[in-house]
Amino acid sequence: MSTDRKRPGRRPGSADTRGEILAAARKVFAEKGFDKATVRGIAREAKVDPALVHHYFETKEGMFAAAMRLPFSPENIVRVLVEGPREEVGERLVRMILQVTASPETREPMLALIRSAMTNEQAVTMVREFFTNALLYQVADRMEVPYLRIEAAFAQMFGAVMVRYVIRLEPLASAGHEELVEVLAPTIQRYFTG
Repeated sequence: MSTDRKRPGRRPGSADTRGEILAAARKVFAEKGFDKATVRGIAREAKVDPALVHHYFETKEGMFAAAMRLPFSPENIVRVLVEGPREEVGERLVRMILQVTASPETREPMLALIRSAMTNEQAVTMVREFFTNALLYQVADRMEVPYLRIEAAFAQMFGAVMVRYVIRLEPLASAGHEELVEVLAPTIQRYFTG
């Protein structure tokens, strides 16, 4: 019986296994899109055991967020939106988006991903699959809101972020958070409560 059998897990000689898994994840997500990418496929690309991928990243959604350098965890966003009074979900969503996009360090990775999606078919597929399956439909299903309504709320906030930070249309670009919450939250709330 051979004792040279390889054990699964971390391979010898690599100091940055997490970074190599993220690089593999970026490649696999770009090639296959969010839906068709698998933890096993990413592990195979990184030449590690799938259990090690799960050690560093609990979920595929969390791995995607880390690989794309997104400043949020999909699980946290879903939790923030579905927990708490339903009549305040519009305000929670607006506040959360404004907070995530407030500083350049958290805003720039999101804008880079959005810009890529606007010019690259693979990127748009990946972004669409991620936002719909990991975020929007999770919230819609848990709150029992039709997909059309949740997508309309997302579109409204997506447009506000684009106008505020890409087009920089005034006075929206320099408006304070409280002023934007007051203007946007009631409209977003209607998508959730009819």
